Amino acid sequence: MQSPETSTGVVADAHSRNWVDRFAPDWLKPYARLARWDRPIPLLLLFWPCAFGLALATLANPAAGFDLRALLLFLIGSVLMRGAGCTFNDVVDTDIDMKVARTRSRPIPSGQVTRREAALFLVAQSLAGLVVLLQFNGTTVWLGIASLVLVAIYPFMKRITWWPQLFLGLAFNWGALLGWTSQTGSLALPPLLLYAGSILWTIGYDTIYALQDIEDDALIGVKSTARLFGARVRPIVAFFYAATLALWLSAGLAAGGGFIFVLLLLAT
Repeated sequence: MQSPETSTGVVADAHSRNWVDRFAPDWLKPYARLARWDRPIPLLLLFWPCAFGLALATLANPAAGFDLRALLLFLIGSVLMRGAGCTFNDVVDTDIDMKVARTRSRPIPSGQVTRREAALFLVAQSLAGLVVLLQFNGTTVWLGIASLVLVAIYPFMKRITWWPQLFLGLAFNWGALLGWTSQTGSLALPPLLLYAGSILWTIGYDTIYALQDIEDDALIGVKSTARLFGARVRPIVAFFYAATLALWLSAGLAAGGGFIFVLLLLAT
């Protein structure tokens, strides 16, 4: 018997009465849910590293000014590529999603769209993302294309390693490098420190997120840092966040930020 969420198309782990469920036309709703447009706030987790990398480049070269056009492109690209990544993840994870209470009402396992339709939607989002990426310099374009390797392997990591959150961090925070190279045309120590800190940040918050599925994951053999850390999860996540702050501070100082930068970061 279908659950109410599955029969109506509502996704169980989305916010109730979100804008997609309330306002999107019926034909668009399954695709909007695939791309997670029904929960727009988490896309900031993909966008912020881009914005931070861009801000770091401005900190290193204040005379160039802050590139608002690049910021807008990164925002659009984040929407498109988060949607593409979520769609790809759902295509790969259909068998797992059908077994987990939180995810079995998603569009593919609930039958709202087929895998083929989802794959076509994935291609459309990826091509639109490529158009955005091509607005940047060559170094940024090639770095952006290279990130697809991480995007492609991430959904499989929960099957083979206890550290899928590490691979999510590697993929989700790649924008920290792109934000920097979009302004400088090359990599340097500051964005690498920013990237490393952001990876630890992601491991922390996604470990917390994975706690809600820990029982289902154990039953079906899905690995996660939430299961790996077990009773030690709080001190370990606290360590990751402390290391995140240290690396972000190091990135800002390496880019030329001074005492005021340190105060602003600590205040946030």
